[in-house]
Amino acid sequence: MGSEHSKNEERRNMVFLRKGPKLPAWEDALLAGREPKSLLKRGLRYVSLSLIMKGMTTTPDFLWGLHEVQKLNLSRNQLVVIPPSLGKLDRLVVLNLGGNCLKCLPKEIGLLRNLKVLFVNMNCLKEVPAELSLCRKLEVLSLSHNCISQLPLSFTDLTNLRKLNLSNNRFVQIPLCIFALRSLDFLHLGSNKLENIAESIQYLVNLQIFIVENNNIRSLPRSLCYISTLELLNADYNAIQTLPDDLYLLRRLRRIAWNPMDKGLHIAHNPLARPLPEVVEGGLDVLFSYLRDKKEHN
Repeated sequence: MGSEHSKNEERRNMVFLRKGPKLPAWEDALLAGREPKSLLKRGLRYVSLSLIMKGMTTTPDFLWGLHEVQKLNLSRNQLVVIPPSLGKLDRLVVLNLGGNCLKCLPKEIGLLRNLKVLFVNMNCLKEVPAELSLCRKLEVLSLSHNCISQLPLSFTDLTNLRKLNLSNNRFVQIPLCIFALRSLDFLHLGSNKLENIAESIQYLVNLQIFIVENNNIRSLPRSLCYISTLELLNADYNAIQTLPDDLYLLRRLRRIAWNPMDKGLHIAHNPLARPLPEVVEGGLDVLFSYLRDKKEHN
């Protein structure tokens, strides 16, 4: 009788387990006694591991022994801290830490000398470690939606950086180190607290997309007009009253753009002094002709 009762109890437990919440893939692998390396996916370019949306508050210890991993996605969890052990993954090329609760990054991130792409957007960062500048191969960096107000001067060493997203932070001015990043072709500083754009912006000679929407900028610097590579300039939702006379030099701006995704000049929702609002409504050719004539008569 006792034996039969035990068997029934075991059957009920098995049914309960089958109906219960499914274990995350990595926990399931460990409980089954599988080698953690079995979680790695070997693609054409990278050996990758994705632990996205696993509800993790801490990183599993086995992770830091997976030295082969080149692409790691830990996004959309509840991670509060990334341990110094991150530095052991020195083959990493792509690292996604977006959508967590990180207040800082470990200094050991500077050991990731092969890192090319880093996402730390949508966290709680107040600062960025100077050691990140040791990642000299870095090409793409997103720090958007944090609480950052300045960058370390050592960022000038990131000479291969091409795309930088600093939107939705607390910058009052564009950090000086950015003007040394001559390879930048994309710079997003929207939704900060910028009041001006320094004349040094002209040093970003390869800039194609420049977004400063939703700030407190009162005027665009004349030097901005000398970045001949600009294809998208978004200055919507600022406090701009006048436009520089040399704006017509930006020949790659094809239109007055209204859709945020379109290339061209975005200048809507600014208190432009008259007759600029009416001129802008006539399109970019009309605006450029007006500015050119204005410059000639001054």
